[in-house]
Amino acid sequence: QLHVVESGGGLVQPGGSLRLSCAGSGFTLGRFAVGWFRQSPGKERQGVSCISSSGARTNYVDPVKGRFTISRNSAQDTVYLQMDSLKPEDTAVYYCAVKIGLRAWECDLTSGDYWGQGTQVTVSS
Repeated sequence: QLHVVESGGGLVQPGGSLRLSCAGSGFTLGRFAVGWFRQSPGKERQGVSCISSSGARTNYVDPVKGRFTISRNSAQDTVYLQMDSLKPEDTAVYYCAVKIGLRAWECDLTSGDYWGQGTQVTVSS
């Protein structure tokens, strides 16, 4: 069992920024592809962005392209999601997920194998 921990959520005004962090407990996060997902009340959980284990490949869903940036820091063994120009529709619980079995240049926006507990992001004035 891989234990994944997110942090960095909070309340921010429209147009503001937040940075989410994803870390692993008891394992090396850098060995795996990682995805960020979000779920709003009454909606299904959806992929937001993902990054391959090598860091060379990233993907984003259209609503966040140009506003969100995913990255990984090998020294800190952490994956970040920098969220800029936030909108009220970005309000959701954000989850980090580790995907097992992908090649170094692959990532997956549709599913994960080990999930964090989620962190709330609220964009409101």
